[in-house]
Amino acid sequence: MFARSAVRTALPVARSFSTSSARQTKVAVLGAGGGIGQPLSLLLKNNPLVTALNLYDIRGAPGVAADVSHVDTASTVQGFAADKLDEALDGTEIVVIPAGVPRKPGMTRDDLFNTNASIVRDLAAAVGRVSPKAHILVISNPVNSTVPIVAATLEKAGVFDPKRLFGVTTLDVVRAARFLSEVTGAPPSETRVTVVGGHSGPTIVPLLSQTKLGKDISGDVYDKLVYRIQFGGDEVVKAKDGAGSATLSMAYAGATFTGSLLRGINGEKDVTVPTFVKSPLYASEGVDFFSSLVTLGPNGVEKIHPIGDLSAAEEKLMAECLPTLKTNIEKGYAFVA
Repeated sequence: MFARSAVRTALPVARSFSTSSARQTKVAVLGAGGGIGQPLSLLLKNNPLVTALNLYDIRGAPGVAADVSHVDTASTVQGFAADKLDEALDGTEIVVIPAGVPRKPGMTRDDLFNTNASIVRDLAAAVGRVSPKAHILVISNPVNSTVPIVAATLEKAGVFDPKRLFGVTTLDVVRAARFLSEVTGAPPSETRVTVVGGHSGPTIVPLLSQTKLGKDISGDVYDKLVYRIQFGGDEVVKAKDGAGSATLSMAYAGATFTGSLLRGINGEKDVTVPTFVKSPLYASEGVDFFSSLVTLGPNGVEKIHPIGDLSAAEEKLMAECLPTLKTNIEKGYAFVA
């Protein structure tokens, strides 16, 4: 199941689709009325591999669905009110969860835990009850803890399949490509960076040494680039002046990862992207979930790839990442225990 050498696969942001042999795929968005959920729903409506789109939220989802349904692509759209969660999940193959409160100035993703943990737990319980074989994509922060919450909730229900649970860390990859592009002057299509670890601050580890255009960056330029990749979300929170967090770029990243999974479950070969999954890579150190390159297929996770050789600077970043990530994961498990 696990490859023995690192795979340096670029994150596909845009790609043409062939739908001649595509399967029927119903996707549910839980939290469709929010700042991420609305643009995410629009982007998914534009994906030809989505044949039905179910939009759910405690408020606003029917209105979002009515709006999005006017887009002239083939998929059908339905909106579901707060008391229609089970109906929204019925028959879904992919469930994307952006539900929860956004960050405000001075807040970290971990500060969101007290509010978002219970939201994610309750949604996960519903998925386990209604669509236990669905692929679940968790966007709700803090991902380092909410993914273990989903896993523990499904384990309690006896339906946890680690191959079908993903924390969406794609925004870190998108930011790394964009920010490296700004440093080098090369287009983002040539500055793809594998980002491993987790999805908050010091747990985000960009592997610049494994990229052609990033491997020679050092000193102050390297430190500033890594910091910006790790804490780029703070720029958006500050710029929005208390009105929200990175919603549009996160929606783009979520739609990109969902598109990758759709291609994988439709049988496309070698769809390999970073994502936060149940992983053996650092399990011996008590880190049960880890983001690394993962090959996606019809059953979800097909292969988990090792991270490859690290530079001395990346080894230092990893040493800082693992203890924090372990604590975040344990916090998620403890919430459900």
